[in-house]
Amino acid sequence: MPTAARTPLRHPLRLGVNIDHVATIRNARGGDHPDPVRAAEIVARVGGDGITAHLREDRRHIRDADLRRIQEATDLPLNLEMAATEEMLAIALAHSPHAACIVPEKREERTTEGGLDAAGLHNTLAPIVDRLREAGIRVSLFIEAQERQLDAALRLGAPVVEFHTGEYAHAFESGDQERTAHELKRIADMAALAAKNGIEPHAGHGLTYENVQPIAAIPQLAELNIGHYLVGEAVFVGLEQAVRHMRELMDDAR
Repeated sequence: MPTAARTPLRHPLRLGVNIDHVATIRNARGGDHPDPVRAAEIVARVGGDGITAHLREDRRHIRDADLRRIQEATDLPLNLEMAATEEMLAIALAHSPHAACIVPEKREERTTEGGLDAAGLHNTLAPIVDRLREAGIRVSLFIEAQERQLDAALRLGAPVVEFHTGEYAHAFESGDQERTAHELKRIADMAALAAKNGIEPHAGHGLTYENVQPIAAIPQLAELNIGHYLVGEAVFVGLEQAVRHMRELMDDAR
């Protein structure tokens, strides 16, 4: 089991920008515009620390060909979100991204809902995690902020976990202060426990200008991954301004 956490020092917080929904807009009409690679270039120019892209089984946004083009367009590390399948493992091994974040995936869902059941899927995940690590790809597991899931990540040897912040975001949006505080504490407690046990904690899902700062203030978190909201804001203010403002809010929280 994970050992108890101690109060840590605060460290800089990275911003990973998920560009999936630039591709969603492109694919709604077909063709090549808007190009997610151009979005990656803008993110690199305005202070993003990484690019996240989810190659889904149904290819609803990012396409296979996008991955190499994204890697060639910027020097930012690519975080490939992927399901725990042989197909996606082969693609990850062929492209050698900086990191691979294993996520749950259901064809009928609009977006990734909830965290990966790393505890229940240990035997499925173990060989995939091992092969990614052997290839020099940094493995992350997208999990709920629960001790059971964190313990599974430890047993699997994952160096990174990304905590699902969707429940926190829903509580914040609903105005339920008690539930929001509960979800925030749950994430903060598990981030502290992860860091204490040598796992780098990240967080993401549903984060906005309005709700990001309490999450960003959690001192152990090393990275936030934010996508849909930034692409939505970019429709109105441009991607440069959207990313810059999120970066400012995160920095102010630290």
